[in-house]
Order: sequence, then C-alpha cells, then structure tokens
Amino acid sequence: MSTIKPGTSGKAPGVRKVVRFGFLLVALGFGVWAVASQWDAVVAGFARLSWPLLAASLVGVVGALLGAMMTWRTLLADLGSPLPLRPAAKVFFVGQLGKYIPGAVWPVLAQMEMGRDLGVPRPRSAAAFFLTMPIQLATGLLVTLVTLGWDRFGWLLLLVPVLLVLLEPKVINGLIGFGLRRLKREPLEHPLTRRGMLTALGWALAGWICYGLHLYFIVPQAGLLFAIGAFALSWCLGIMSVIVPAGAGVREVVIVGVLSPVMPSGQAIAVALSSRIVIVIGDLICAGIAGIAARRDSV
Repeated sequence: MSTIKPGTSGKAPGVRKVVRFGFLLVALGFGVWAVASQWDAVVAGFARLSWPLLAASLVGVVGALLGAMMTWRTLLADLGSPLPLRPAAKVFFVGQLGKYIPGAVWPVLAQMEMGRDLGVPRPRSAAAFFLTMPIQLATGLLVTLVTLGWDRFGWLLLLVPVLLVLLEPKVINGLIGFGLRRLKREPLEHPLTRRGMLTALGWALAGWICYGLHLYFIVPQAGLLFAIGAFALSWCLGIMSVIVPAGAGVREVVIVGVLSPVMPSGQAIAVALSSRIVIVIGDLICAGIAGIAARRDSV
C-alpha cells in the first residue's frame, strides 16, 4: 500500500499554488542574486581552474546535497513517513532554496507545506528538518577534528559531548514530546530509533566526504583530508549564524582563515568565492532536476 496520501486542508488549492510559486520565485531570485553579486570578484578564482575541475567540483557538491537529502529522508522515514525517492528529493531540494531568503524559517515552512500534500504531518516534517541540522553539525565537528588536527581545533571537543547527548534517540524523543505538549499537539506516533539515527549519521558522513572533494578540486594543492576538514569547519560555523542566509560571508571568512597558512590570502579568497558559486549552482540544479522528475511522476 502506498504511503503517499493526499493532504487535506481548508485552503483553496489555487491559493496554495500561488504561495508556493511566489516562494519559489523569491528563493530563485535570491539564489541568482547570490551568484551575480559576487561575479566580478570570483572571475579571478574561476580563471585559475579548468572546466573539468569545475565540473568535478560541481559533481562533488551534488553528491553532498544528495547525502543531506538522504539524511533527512532517513529521519522522516524513521519517524513514520517513508517517502519515495523522487517526491522526497523535490520536497527537500526545493525547500532548501529557502535558505537564500533572509530568515531561518523558510526551508522548514516550505518542506512542511509540500510534505503535507504527501501525507506527512507538519510536526513530523519539522522534526526531521530540525534533527538534520544537529546531525550534520556533530558529524562536521568530528570530521574537523580528525582531518585538521587536535592541536589547532581541540577546543571543538567541548561541543561534541553536548551534541552526542542531543543525538541520543531517547533524549530527542523526550525533547520532541515536550515541545509538542507545549504546543498542545498530538505526540509523534513513531519515536526515533537508534538504527534510524545511525543510518542518518552515515549519510551525513558521506556528505562531508563529497563536500571535501568539491573543495579539493578547486584547490588540489591543499590535499583531500585538509579540504574535507576546511569545508566542514566553515559549514559548521556558518550554520551557527542563523541570521545570514545560508551562512553567507561567514563560511567564506572561515575558509579564508583556514587556507591562509597554506596559500596567499588573495588566492584563498578566490577559492572561498568559487566554492560559494559552485554550491549555489548545485542547489539550483538539484532543485530543478528534482522538481522536473517529480512533476513527470505526477503526470
């Protein structure tokens, strides 16, 4: 029996379509603006790269984004809403475009709205979204420690125990239950399991390897392990700055700081800007392909 059920809502379908189309236009506009506003500064960085290296870097980004999507999809399934791959990809990737809009709520609101049409309760969508972030954060900090060395980033160990406690399914289920009670909502029908959590952690680690490959193809002289750690650290610190969209600026500053000891600062800036552009393009490609594939399935 299919797990996809049509959503029910008092809102007119036409109104929902207009709201979603408006969200998509705004998100795409901010994504295009993110590319255009940095174009002049990034030309020098791209000039140092060959097209095969850029293509390889983009493939690495797409692989990393797929890892993030599978992390989220695994959590959603473990919480009781397994989705087929293509609809899940559409909900995740199109919703993720909201990170380019100022404010941290747009991706989760978009995923909740689109997931509802697939029979996913809104609290469950929100739980999967907010669980994905600490999983990526915890694995990213561990990757940083392993690849960049304990001598420079040993202070990150102070955060790891807290994150590991928060990733314990019993703790997570208790926190979710408390939040739903405060909101006077029904409890989750399917609590998170340890197996689901470990599977999600595995997908997150695979995503970090792909992100490292993307940065390695941009700056191969830094080495693969260094590239994995440098990007993991920049992403973790960027995601903590929820005020700016998609960690814009913060991630670049961290990459420049990590790369400066091994290359001139000007080249490090070009690398950071090149990485941002490739990731934005990867986001747009994944959202476009996922949307087209899901639309064909519904025809």
